[in-house]
Amino acid sequence: MSRPLVAEIDAAALRHNLEKAREAAPGRPLVAIVKADGYGHGLIRVARALASAEAFGVACIEEALQLREAGYQHPILLLEGFFDGTELELVATQRLIAVIHHEWQLKALERASLSTSVRVWLKVDTGMHRLGLPPHEVDAARRRLAACGNVRGEVVLMTHLANADDREDPTTGRQLASFAAAAGDDAECSIANSAGILGWPESRRGWLRPGIMLYGASPFRSGVGAEWQLRPVMTLRSRLIAVNRYPRGAPIGYGGDWRCPEEMPVGVVAVGYGDGYPRHAPGGTPVLVNGKRVPLIGRVSMDMITVDLRTQPDAAVGDPVVLWGQGLPVECVAERAGTIAYELLCGVARGRVRYETVQEREDGQVL
Repeated sequence: MSRPLVAEIDAAALRHNLEKAREAAPGRPLVAIVKADGYGHGLIRVARALASAEAFGVACIEEALQLREAGYQHPILLLEGFFDGTELELVATQRLIAVIHHEWQLKALERASLSTSVRVWLKVDTGMHRLGLPPHEVDAARRRLAACGNVRGEVVLMTHLANADDREDPTTGRQLASFAAAAGDDAECSIANSAGILGWPESRRGWLRPGIMLYGASPFRSGVGAEWQLRPVMTLRSRLIAVNRYPRGAPIGYGGDWRCPEEMPVGVVAVGYGDGYPRHAPGGTPVLVNGKRVPLIGRVSMDMITVDLRTQPDAAVGDPVVLWGQGLPVECVAERAGTIAYELLCGVARGRVRYETVQEREDGQVL
């Protein structure tokens, strides 16, 4: 029998979450963001469930080629564009959409000799100060792209929201105003990420770019996806591989940082930081054993964690454990570990963790 650690991926939940993005802005086309191996869920597995999206968004050509090789003919948006001018011919022949975010890319596109033209999106830096042309350079860049023989179709203007995860922060309002001034009212555009889709109605112009919400997690600084009727897609499951009783004062795990306050049962779960469970998760981080929360105790080691079973005195070897997902939002674990849901989902070690695709019924039961 193999190690009992499984990442269950609920394809029905992916489709449900995509529809929630559509409901927020009916009639708007969607770019389903599937970069980073589908946020750790498996690129092709995710693409199969999200095939009704109008386009896919990836970080690089390598990810786009995986989709093409799997037979997907959707428009594919390269969110970081091309990294070298020599990639442009591949962008063209594979019918990819290149984001232009810097002057050097614009020059490379103007100089290139391509077998066919490419579609491009132009990124505007409205305040995130990471990628994009400043607003005052947008008009000139649009004219150059319109005159470039290597470009076909209308250029879509896009920006990225830096602080949309905080609905009280005025930064998003300033970014939206800056984008409106640079783009005008009639330009084809794309603004809204997951936080924009759910929390900033004025950002829902043109193409929507849902990311983390597709995977069932909240895009906001607090709260969980269920508050927005999102369903968790990944459930990381394992089992108890040992249950031991220790006397009062017994140290648990490396360093003996945690000591038993009384005689008590301690469970050992087959998961650790080598699998992507956060090493710095503190004592008290919730874990589900037999569907009930118990606290993490002791240090997280490479292959195992230990849990306090005093509230489950009948727990036994082989009992099911959920690290996050169904019944335990990944946001709760991330918050206790001082990180974000994105990192936990993307960080699952796919060389060690077995992945299984499941289908969830409307009543939430797994088939």
